[in-house]
Amino acid sequence: MSPSTTTTGTGRITMLDDFLIRAALAGIGVALAAGPLGAFVVWRRMAYFGDATAHAAILGVALALAFDLPMNLGTLTVALAMAVTVAALAARGWAMDTTLGVLAHSALAFGLVGISFVPEARSDLSAWLFGDILAVSRSDLAFIWIGAAAVVALIVWRWQALLTATLNEDLAAASGLDPDRERLVLTLTMALTVALALKVVGALLIAAMLIIPPATARGLARSPEAMAALAALIGAGAVLGGLGLSLQLDTPAGPSVVVVAALAFVLTTGLGRPR
Repeated sequence: MSPSTTTTGTGRITMLDDFLIRAALAGIGVALAAGPLGAFVVWRRMAYFGDATAHAAILGVALALAFDLPMNLGTLTVALAMAVTVAALAARGWAMDTTLGVLAHSALAFGLVGISFVPEARSDLSAWLFGDILAVSRSDLAFIWIGAAAVVALIVWRWQALLTATLNEDLAAASGLDPDRERLVLTLTMALTVALALKVVGALLIAAMLIIPPATARGLARSPEAMAALAALIGAGAVLGGLGLSLQLDTPAGPSVVVVAALAFVLTTGLGRPR
């Protein structure tokens, strides 16, 4: 083997290692945010809200492409707008399932129609729908970890208030807490997490990462805190396992992460009963 070939081969290995490390770090960052937040999603039965926010993020992609804005800014802005709108309507007593259904599918439809007017973006649509974790850049990685740190810090800061409002809103009000404010905190945190996860697992799979790891942890944990921490660990393990599966079998990385998380749920179903 010639020296030039050796150098080229080494360069390819280094490049492969580089983007795999970035992908793993990005996925772990998302898992650390989605795990504790997903615990509240499971407890509050807010799974559909995760889907609605993720679908709205596609509209953010379209707006960012149309106005030449940073993609993270576009998705985060629309996700936050969706969160504020849903929280405001919930506070007024609107039926959440109907409201979320209208907003989610309308935002997704507007986003897909908007992207159709940007020809160069059509080929990248599947990346936003199903994720493209292997294409995470260093700037994406910084955005994910800064956002994940903000999500975790906010949940830790408001943990007791969020938990009390989740268990019983009347008890929370009697304790001097505002249940509507805590609901808004949760929805805003979820919007940020959706914006973080869009590049990793895509709009159609974000809800899975918010639900499956906490659902897996629920049957194994003995306290809310343990469930939140275990959900983050299970999510991180699913990321590493999914990347390994994708590398070995040449399968899509984002869906492979969700497949590993689902297998973990199936395997642990018999080890504990839901609490």
